[in-house]
Amino acid sequence: MKKFVAALAVSLALSSAANAAETIVVYSAGPKPLSGALAKAFEAKTGIQVKLFQSSAGKIMARYQAEKANPQADVMISASWGHAITLDKAGELLAYTSKNAKNVPASLKTGTYVAQGASALAIAYNTKSGLPAPHHWADLTKPVYKDQVTMPDPAKSGSALTLLEGLVAQNETQAWTLFSGLAANDMVIPGANKAALNPVLQGAKGVVFGAVDYIAIGLKAKGETLEIVHPSEGTVLAPRPIMIIKSTKHQDAAKKFVDFVLSDAGQTLVANRYILPARSDIQAKRPGYNDLTLIDFDYIAAANQAVKTKAKFAHIMGK
Repeated sequence: MKKFVAALAVSLALSSAANAAETIVVYSAGPKPLSGALAKAFEAKTGIQVKLFQSSAGKIMARYQAEKANPQADVMISASWGHAITLDKAGELLAYTSKNAKNVPASLKTGTYVAQGASALAIAYNTKSGLPAPHHWADLTKPVYKDQVTMPDPAKSGSALTLLEGLVAQNETQAWTLFSGLAANDMVIPGANKAALNPVLQGAKGVVFGAVDYIAIGLKAKGETLEIVHPSEGTVLAPRPIMIIKSTKHQDAAKKFVDFVLSDAGQTLVANRYILPARSDIQAKRPGYNDLTLIDFDYIAAANQAVKTKAKFAHIMGK
């Protein structure tokens, strides 16, 4: 009998430990240090473990889609607002509004997803290039910048697509004239964000049209000879959505994770990576909402036209 009681006690202890060590699976697009810091801080606060899959936005979405028959992810953080729109339209997101989303601007939250933070798209130029400092998007069509400009490919970069969509929404004729001028000025489109930035860091090119600003700001802080310009005629935010997958078997824990990301502590970790916090009441370590001229456009309407928009851009660029 004593052996039975002892075994039962051990079993109950193990069961209690297993319950205490609940685990959620989070698929997160970069930056990797931020994803890791959020997971570690959440684990320390709640005791809930985080199994993190960290990769590019495209790769986490591809993995999620490949696992449809046996879903693994509980929470997803993407660098593409379009991914949230797509999953929401398909009915694959759990409706949830965090108590900590009160100070998130209305344009950066819905009933099923909310921004973790956002970047703004900018001009980033190498101050050692000998080029004049650009101030406006159209400056890069001038002869002095010929064969010196790179741009991330909107077909491979969600943020570049957001910039393209925003400029087209602001003034379609003017936007396509701008991109035609950039094409005539031999702008190159080598790939996603890193592929566009590296030639400028290395001095092979001088300036990036549509740089993700938090990446450039972070590199400048580490000593790179970069300057970042947010054109006064307007730029766009590229929000980073956080969302709970409807198939999750850990709803409460997933909701707690979203709450933590939007808490003071979570948003401070976001700010520390030079990303614009989703909450407007959290101090940013870079130009904030009131420092930027932002293009206000309908993200969902733009997403519905994304294939057409990317095709026209590719045609103008001769791709």
